[in-house]
Amino acid sequence: MLNERIKELRIAYKMNQVEFGKKLNVTKQSVSNWENNNIQPSIDMLIKIADCFSVSTDFLLGRDTRKYLDVSDLSSTEIVHLQNIINDLRERDKNES
Repeated sequence: MLNERIKELRIAYKMNQVEFGKKLNVTKQSVSNWENNNIQPSIDMLIKIADCFSVSTDFLLGRDTRKYLDVSDLSSTEIVHLQNIINDLRERDKNES
């Protein structure tokens, strides 16, 4: 699960393995090994990966499916706007089903 989540998030963030490795100060080979399930990142690296993608370590490990947005720098009004956008997207998905 971890290897799939790392790759899924890296692609969603439109990063190649080299770019992602640079963000974490590791080689492309390390990223490739994680994504191919050849090795597991250390606990410290797991935390860095989670921070890089703004997800929990539980999400990376498949223990939690919830995703989070860091809105700590936003005003209350901006947060409400984001929540409205999220609600609109959910409604659109329901109507398309």
